[in-house]
Amino acid sequence: DVQLQASGGGSVQAGGSLRLSCAASGFTFDEYAIGWFRQAPGKEREGVSYISNSDHRTFHTDSVKGRFAVSSDNAENTVYLQMNSLKPEDTAVYYCAAVFCSGFGCYINTDPHAYYYWGQGTQVTVSS
Repeated sequence: DVQLQASGGGSVQAGGSLRLSCAASGFTFDEYAIGWFRQAPGKEREGVSYISNSDHRTFHTDSVKGRFAVSSDNAENTVYLQMNSLKPEDTAVYYCAAVFCSGFGCYINTDPHAYYYWGQGTQVTVSS
């Protein structure tokens, strides 16, 4: 069975840091890209950060550039989202999801509807 297990959420004050983990199983990890998405109450789900597990290309939405970093450990089938300089507007439930992206330079889809597999969310709360 395919599983994505997100963990590492919590409550921090503004300016603090958290590291989220997404442990994957049940599919060929390096043939997929992992996206981190978040959803705040009353808002649509938005993409935050993405990584291709085949060549470790990454990119981030503008609102988190310079503050968030995404990395993957292919030996452990785990993707990490390091979140620094957190702001209250980062408060949301964070999800990791997987989309097929095989080979060097593969296209990383940012449309959440394209993602096949989703983990359960982990709550991140940033207080001012």
